[in-house]
Amino acid sequence: MAGGEGGPSFESTPSWIIGAVVFLMVAVSWFTEKLLSFLGQMLKRKEKKPLYDALQKIKEELMLLGFVSLLLAVFQDEIASTCISEKLAKKWIPCHVEKSTSNDISHFQISLLPSGGRRLLAEETTFSCPKGKAPFVSVGVLHQLHYLIFILAIVHLVSCTVTVLLGEVKISQWWKWEESIRRQIDVNNDTDRVIDIRSLTFIKERFEGVDAKKRNYAISFFKHLAGIVTKADYTAMRLGFILTHCNANQTFNFHKYMVYAYEADFQKVVSISWFLWILVVSSLTFNVASWNIYLWLSFIPLILLLLVGTKLEQVITELAIYVAQRHSVLVGEVRIQPSDEYFWFSKPKFVLCLIHVILFLNSFGFAIFFWTLLKFGFHSCVMGEAKYVYGRISIMVVVQTICSYSTLPLYAIVTQMGSSYNEAAMKRHGFLRNETQQLELR
Repeated sequence: MAGGEGGPSFESTPSWIIGAVVFLMVAVSWFTEKLLSFLGQMLKRKEKKPLYDALQKIKEELMLLGFVSLLLAVFQDEIASTCISEKLAKKWIPCHVEKSTSNDISHFQISLLPSGGRRLLAEETTFSCPKGKAPFVSVGVLHQLHYLIFILAIVHLVSCTVTVLLGEVKISQWWKWEESIRRQIDVNNDTDRVIDIRSLTFIKERFEGVDAKKRNYAISFFKHLAGIVTKADYTAMRLGFILTHCNANQTFNFHKYMVYAYEADFQKVVSISWFLWILVVSSLTFNVASWNIYLWLSFIPLILLLLVGTKLEQVITELAIYVAQRHSVLVGEVRIQPSDEYFWFSKPKFVLCLIHVILFLNSFGFAIFFWTLLKFGFHSCVMGEAKYVYGRISIMVVVQTICSYSTLPLYAIVTQMGSSYNEAAMKRHGFLRNETQQLELR
């Protein structure tokens, strides 16, 4: 007896094959679960609670995507047996298809060519629709969507994890500044010295004059591309945070706090929010021949990345401008004033939302590329013209690179210049003690 897709049926398949297939599925699932459990225990031992929480979020996302894939598998026959108007079925095709002389062609689906490549071919389905109707979607297309969901999940999680960890590598390089500042405080605790504001490196590097607003944005744009955060920037922002939130406790480990807060935001980055799914559905819907939707989609994370990075650099500049415009000399150290007013909509966390969108759209672009490459081939009509493909890949690589070494490290330190702080990070490392001790809640 033939199976539904041309192969042997369940009744005629040897039982040892059934057992072997089930064993392999269970073994892979068991190994994956144990691997994630091992990673969780390792993060707990190293007291990386934010990363442990992010790992739990990853499990939730994998379960959600697995459930979506399961629904497609369970209801594929019902979905494939749904009929729609034949005219409607021929609208918004992702490839230019030559008109056939046959009148009974009603749907297009994936077929494997003898050469090993893949393309779109007209093919009759096992379910016949009435005259003038066509199947809503074929079983073959549903299988392709299974692959897409799997690849999207893997690419998004790997891409976000690698990007965030590379950003943390850049942040770890600032630890030497933290140590240097704390040693200097132990040696020299002169808080009464008078400083000419124009002699401070932080002011000289950031303040271009009261009429230099446009020039400041241009400089911030290029500083973001170069990933520039200097020791003077770090020192000024560290002191501003300590004076605002830590009751001027100079022994406060700002770097340790910043890394913890940065890791705590990681679980938000790896999640896939509902509005991101809307973007996925929209891009798949508008993937019409000659529209090059994925090329235009690749520009969105690039534009957002440049805007976010420029804004973060500009916040540092505005902190310097605030000091320079109000003082000609200072007694002690340069004292910047953290505030939510420096950020869009007075919400520092809005920047995290934009970074979330940037990383997801970039991951989606990579997922679409790998899915198309594996299932259809590089020179298929689904992939599109080579010049557009190279453009997409170049843009996505640029976004991934800049986000790793510049934007995320900038985000980690600059968003600490808001009016609030991460209370969990304070408590976790003993930064918040009893109300009678050094660190005051603000």
